Amino acid sequence: MRRGFTLIELLVSLVVIAVIAGIAIPSYSIVLARADAAKCLGNLRGLGLALNTYLGENQMTMPPLAAARASKTDEVAVIDNTLDRYLDSPKVFTCPAGRKIAETTGTSYFWNSALSGQSLGGLNFFGFVTDLTKIPVLVDKEGWHKNTEDKVNHLFADGHATKELRLFTD
Repeated sequence: MRRGFTLIELLVSLVVIAVIAGIAIPSYSIVLARADAAKCLGNLRGLGLALNTYLGENQMTMPPLAAARASKTDEVAVIDNTLDRYLDSPKVFTCPAGRKIAETTGTSYFWNSALSGQSLGGLNFFGFVTDLTKIPVLVDKEGWHKNTEDKVNHLFADGHATKELRLFTD
């Protein structure tokens, strides 16, 4: 005589599947968020290389840019219409987590306009921060990376990109 599943066995199986799904789905979203943050950090590194090329062609002087613009149609010098000629693809201007803002404004990143027109050799921030490893050049426009410890990525004047903000630390 063949015996099928009892109602209890079926319910226990469904509960086990629900528990596994309850554990896996949040973990999957965290993994996706961290992947987006890593892609965004890679984009900032690419923008750092483009900025370095710009500096080489412009006597090591930072471009005179606005921090951002409200719309792509605004005729304002910003990173996506100044550094674009130094890049292979405009995709680096878009953080995967900040795609909607990039579609409207042209980029997911803010330029530190306090640095505009300064010479890289004499760069200073707040009038006293001169260490290039502590001067942010580009940052995410918002704290896109909610499932990561540091929600914003930064590109610093020395060319390194990280999720840690270290303005005044040793």
